[in-house]
Amino acid sequence: MTERKVRVRFAPSPTGPLHIGGVRTALYNYLFAKQNGGDLIFRIEDTDSNRFVPGAEEYIIESFKWLGIKFDEGVSFGGNYGPYRQSERKDIYKKYVKQLLDAGKAYMAFDTPEELDAKRNEIENFQYDAKTRGMMRNSLTLPKEEVERMLAEGCQYVVRFKIEPGRDVHVDDLIRGDVNINSSILDDKVLYKSADELPTYHLANIVDDHLMEVTHVIRGEEWLPSAPLHVLLYEAFGWADTMPRFAHLPLLLKPVGNGKLSKRDGDKLGFPVFPLEWHDPKTGEVSSGYREKGYLPEAVVNFLALLGWNPGNDQEVMSMDELIRLFDLSKCSKSGARFDYVKGIWFNHQYLLQKDNSEWVPEFDKVLRQNGIEATAEQEAAVVGMMKQKVVEYVDNDGNKKKRNVSFVSDLWPLCSFFFTAPKAYDKEDKFVRKNWKETAAADMEELAGILQSLDDFSVESQRNAIDSWAEATGKKPWNAWRVCLVGTGQGPDMYELSAFLGKEETIKRIKSAIEQLN
Repeated sequence: MTERKVRVRFAPSPTGPLHIGGVRTALYNYLFAKQNGGDLIFRIEDTDSNRFVPGAEEYIIESFKWLGIKFDEGVSFGGNYGPYRQSERKDIYKKYVKQLLDAGKAYMAFDTPEELDAKRNEIENFQYDAKTRGMMRNSLTLPKEEVERMLAEGCQYVVRFKIEPGRDVHVDDLIRGDVNINSSILDDKVLYKSADELPTYHLANIVDDHLMEVTHVIRGEEWLPSAPLHVLLYEAFGWADTMPRFAHLPLLLKPVGNGKLSKRDGDKLGFPVFPLEWHDPKTGEVSSGYREKGYLPEAVVNFLALLGWNPGNDQEVMSMDELIRLFDLSKCSKSGARFDYVKGIWFNHQYLLQKDNSEWVPEFDKVLRQNGIEATAEQEAAVVGMMKQKVVEYVDNDGNKKKRNVSFVSDLWPLCSFFFTAPKAYDKEDKFVRKNWKETAAADMEELAGILQSLDDFSVESQRNAIDSWAEATGKKPWNAWRVCLVGTGQGPDMYELSAFLGKEETIKRIKSAIEQLN
């Protein structure tokens, strides 16, 4: 048999924002396709019209654009296997529904919702299958004339797949190995509904995957129970030879406690579960997104790639090209991956540090303008260079004060406001001020100001040479008191760098102001 070109697909439903678990599934499909010289298809599953949410499809496309996950064909990308939106493929599905009915592999069921509820109340753990289908109103139990009459009168029906019991169904999973399920536990799944003339997920995906020549189906663990049904459908259509290989990814688990990751976890612990900010058109609720929170797309991609997969070495920070080269489905975990959002923050810190100072400027400029500050790009880049390696204090969700490295551009503002605005007042009760503004501080700062005033060259080196020489000759240690003058507290960069940034006039002005206020 000729080896087929690798073709994988990501097929979300436009029912709301894209969950971060869906992003990871799409990422793994992308990595697998690129590693194998294959194609990634973007398909939209919109057969459930009742759940359609305006703007969701555009949101999903924009999310992948931001993340750098590129599709080769599909909705909005074009291609030779379209249409790629399932609601536009009605006539295609009808053809295959008829094929199953004609072959006796499926049947029409006319049971009303009330009749189904009654049967569920009558039989504990009822499911529509080989044991119960004979009790129901369907084309297997009703006379042919009755079925034709009901169809002529426009009675609504569903088409169910006829599963024969007592057979072991094997699913060859690239992550989980041989998954064996007996067909007796499977129900006769609904494949098509006459009410809207649309197929369900089970039929639509099988038909689409076959016609679009999909070779591998990489999806979440939650779809594993449906895999045996899909194997049986491929066989029923006579497509067993072109059945794709399956790979069911581990679930993303809550950071704390048991269960699957949900939006509620993000709301409680203060992290996003969506790639972009989402504005719900129905409720008006706004949900946070990784982009708007200040995460870099490459950091999010790297973070997600390692949730459920490990390259087999100690490397953590990997570019997209490195991920493509190293990715191996067989190294995906079978068990769920705990969503360590703190590690996501660490990744963002690592990727920020890789950027040149000037690359921070566009976002940093937005932060400054929000706080009423206007500065040049050169000034902003200089501040970034001095402060990006600092530690920021924050309050966790339990109200505890903690510290971490600067991990977002927005972290800079609390650390660097003094670069742009002089201290308006000096807090004598501040621990750093109280410790370092001693009886001789005012006199020392007067001397320091005089030395600085005499300098024609106000560069870092010029200041360092003059003040270090003075300090060595007199035994004075002026640096912390000087920091009090320029900053107002104990934070900030090297004093010579800060003073050079502020310039001679502003530096001496702040020293004079501190002497006046603190004495």
